[in-house]
Amino acid sequence: MGTAAGTPDTTAKGRVVLLTLAAGQFLMALDSSVMNVSIATVAADVGTTVTGIQGAITAYTLVMAMFMIPGGKVGAIIGRKRAFVIGCVIYGCGSLTTALAPNLTVLLIGWSFLEGVGAALILPAIVALVAGNFGVERRAAAYGLVTAAGAVAIAVGPLIGGIATTYFSWRWVFAGEVVIVLGILVLARRIADAPAVARPRFDLVGSVLCALGLGIFVYGVLRSDEWGWFRPKPDAPAWLGVSLVVWLTLAGLFLVWLFLRWEARLVHRGKEPLVDPVLLRNRQLTGGLTMFFFQYLVQMGVFFLVPLYLSVALGLSALQTGVRILPLSLTLLAAAVLIPRLLPDVSPRRVVRSGVLALLLGAVVLMGALDADAGAEIVTVPLLLIGLGMGALASQLGSVTVSAVPDEQSAEVGGVQNAVTNLGASIGTALAGSILIAAMTSSFLATVQENPAVPTEVKSRATVELSGGVPFLSDAQLKTVLDESGTSAEVSQAALDANADARLDGLRAALAVLAFAAVVALFFTQRIPDTQPRAKTP
Repeated sequence: MGTAAGTPDTTAKGRVVLLTLAAGQFLMALDSSVMNVSIATVAADVGTTVTGIQGAITAYTLVMAMFMIPGGKVGAIIGRKRAFVIGCVIYGCGSLTTALAPNLTVLLIGWSFLEGVGAALILPAIVALVAGNFGVERRAAAYGLVTAAGAVAIAVGPLIGGIATTYFSWRWVFAGEVVIVLGILVLARRIADAPAVARPRFDLVGSVLCALGLGIFVYGVLRSDEWGWFRPKPDAPAWLGVSLVVWLTLAGLFLVWLFLRWEARLVHRGKEPLVDPVLLRNRQLTGGLTMFFFQYLVQMGVFFLVPLYLSVALGLSALQTGVRILPLSLTLLAAAVLIPRLLPDVSPRRVVRSGVLALLLGAVVLMGALDADAGAEIVTVPLLLIGLGMGALASQLGSVTVSAVPDEQSAEVGGVQNAVTNLGASIGTALAGSILIAAMTSSFLATVQENPAVPTEVKSRATVELSGGVPFLSDAQLKTVLDESGTSAEVSQAALDANADARLDGLRAALAVLAFAAVVALFFTQRIPDTQPRAKTP
């Protein structure tokens, strides 16, 4: 799998190509976190509710998950570079539409749909274009930097969103994305492209099954916080006494199974599949995909929990929260860039294992550091460790997955890879959120029940009214609610104390689940190759 003729992997032109692809990856990931600190402001500006904006963010994730694999196949048909450019144009139109959105409907069209479709074309193309523009020996470093750019975007997103919302307007974030897209389109002329492979047909049936299966599954997972994983929460939809989340995830998995059966049937008939099922029997590829899944599960769980602790439990502003998360970006970039450069022949398996162990250690250290008297400084060391682990994984996994197949299948692998990372991110966020709320609720109600200062009538009412879950509230928010309800000073103080303890218990429980996921990931590292890929001689 040598580099295509004329690829500029060691020249100044090659650095421009790498910068262009990294900028694309940065832009796609930025939307996942940049508005999380500004949801209320955006909602007020477009005349909707916080739930409406959260729905738009969810819809963006859904659209990407649904069209990622078909997007990879489109790139294989029309050419990776062309798919990348078209995706950037669609994404830029979506960003411009979002920046000008007067209401939620227009926001959904721009942010959720157009940007989601653009990302589904761009992300698989990036994977293929790295393979086409850099030799095998250089790919680990190239993939490391590109993947790191995406992770850094998620880390600095709250800071960017906080600055824009505080001093300018949230609309400037999306206007800035349009400018970045224009810059990418100018620089994209330097990207070398493998010729498009002639395809007799596009697998429409497979695309529909794949999109519906992944979309329904991810939608079910994303609704777990609101509806409950198994036992339905009060007023949540259910069927046969079981939360609708279970039925949606089962339906999604069934459609994915039908999709794989359909693809196998096409291969048997000698027709072109959307994804060749043989790929999923490739040990190295499935090993890399599994590690991508666990990386994003832990990563997005951490990015969900840490800002909650900083902004809600400690009351930091959006800017202060973003600054506190920055140490993660430093070690992430350092590991992603320096490991391939300083240790070009290191065992990928060893690096991946070390990365997972760093994620595990970071989660455990943070879990142990959480305390009622702890300040924002306690997140620094854990985030440095987590960033180191993410950077180590980023430096190897992209090269591991693409080197497992011929170059002409890199776009398909890109689609599957990004679909898997979307699944991991969705499950990580939902799992961390649901465990957080469940542990908080249990802790809060237990503390209230054991407190003799709280009247029996209040205890009974709290048990009934909070059975669906205790909201993650700051002390100031809870005090406002208690004052408005006319609660006595003694009961209010008991509730504030219980809330403070419950927040920490919930955060610890959620971090424990993420640490457990990292331990499970260690069992799958055996599928990662022990040696770096090498270019094949003619």
